[in-house]
Amino acid sequence: MTNSVPAHDELPLPDYDHLPAGALEHRIRTLDLAALEQLIAYEEAHAARLPVLNGMRHRLEQLQAGAEPSGGDPLATAAEAPPAAAGGSPVSGATTGPVVNPPTGGDPTNPTQPRGSGAGSTQSRPYGT
Repeated sequence: MTNSVPAHDELPLPDYDHLPAGALEHRIRTLDLAALEQLIAYEEAHAARLPVLNGMRHRLEQLQAGAEPSGGDPLATAAEAPPAAAGGSPVSGATTGPVVNPPTGGDPTNPTQPRGSGAGSTQSRPYGT
């Protein structure tokens, strides 16, 4: 294994520091022995996340035993970075519902009339009652 720690820009996986640990497990399967050794050196020198290092070391053992890198593309967009939205909103005047203005303290059956509360009400009463 190489002893030198590569610079961030030299890593075989772009934005390595921003990839979640679960995504790394799949991405490292596309790397050859030399590229994986670079990542292990970088991880040991920086974050040293034990689950990530264990996964990388396990994959390193597989490669040393004769396993081949998978045919995937380590630069491909994956679930951790979904493609950008097409843009625009499907909402229009034809798809919106009617405007509803609930009564503010009025009688729900007749929103134009204020609700009375009895003796101290400010509601106007007919003359003579």
